[in-house]
Amino acid sequence: MSALFVCYPKCTTCQKARKWLEGQGIEHTFRDIKIDNPTREELALWHKTSGLPLRKFFNTSGNLYKELALKDKLPNMTEDEMLDLLATDGMLVKRPIYVKGDTVLVGFKEAEWAEKA
Repeated sequence: MSALFVCYPKCTTCQKARKWLEGQGIEHTFRDIKIDNPTREELALWHKTSGLPLRKFFNTSGNLYKELALKDKLPNMTEDEMLDLLATDGMLVKRPIYVKGDTVLVGFKEAEWAEKA
């Protein structure tokens, strides 16, 4: 079973993660988050599987996050509202995302990926 690797190709962190996956010989399917944004259903499943708070799925350093003033809005949003918003634009979603079976990793931390990927 191949892993799903969701990223933005111009992102340096995504480039590091992809290079790491290839260096480890981990087979993966590449998906450009800007072209093929995760669906609401995928995001809901990944959120549930990861055990992470939903706010961890937001790209807090992105321009769109800042333009929408989400730092102030997220605390007052329901999970349904957050999922709907994340599904509108891949640039709102933190990346890279690694999905394989019951493992979902958000953001690239080499030690975490080495342990779980």
